[in-house]
Amino acid sequence: MKKLKHIAVTGNIGAGKTTLCGKLADHYGWNVRYEEADKNPYLDDFYHDMQRWSFNLQVFFLNSRYAQLVDIQQGEATVIQDRTIYEDAYIFAPNLYEMGLMAQRDFNNYYSLFKSMVANIEAPGLLIFLQASIPTLVSHIQDRGREYEGSMSLDYLRNLNERYENWIKNYRDGNKLIINVDELDIKNNPEDFSYVLERIDAQIHGLF
Repeated sequence: MKKLKHIAVTGNIGAGKTTLCGKLADHYGWNVRYEEADKNPYLDDFYHDMQRWSFNLQVFFLNSRYAQLVDIQQGEATVIQDRTIYEDAYIFAPNLYEMGLMAQRDFNNYYSLFKSMVANIEAPGLLIFLQASIPTLVSHIQDRGREYEGSMSLDYLRNLNERYENWIKNYRDGNKLIINVDELDIKNNPEDFSYVLERIDAQIHGLF
């Protein structure tokens, strides 16, 4: 366990990343680094005017994620991270660009910055991908009731889900574990959480 320093939980908006990170941190005694979505000063503006604020939003997330990675690599503790820097660059930013919501020069500038950053970091020792269908994502989003997510379109969510599926299928930077959460209630059902723990334990023991 001590040799596994960095675990990351990935998945679309509403997949349950934050919930799982907290429960795994409590179970294994890991430190946790949450996504700083609520601290992003552009988030509310972005959901109301994506074209105007997309670049600002993505640069904030990129910088926040990179700062977390530097902290993880310089520290000694085992850390579980809510979302990765890869998702910003391979899913969210290109999705905005292809939807016409980010200018080409902004996307090129953003991606160049990302490449400079990842040249100085290591991939997570284990990447846990929470796979979920659109109905599951919508249900989770509605349950948590974040006001700024209320204006999110289904097309935007579908586009992200397709990108996530393509990205995880081709992910080769490190070890990965895919968990479909459509039939799981990790937050409220102990048996479902135990199932997830069994999958993770098997993966960790396989690594070491």
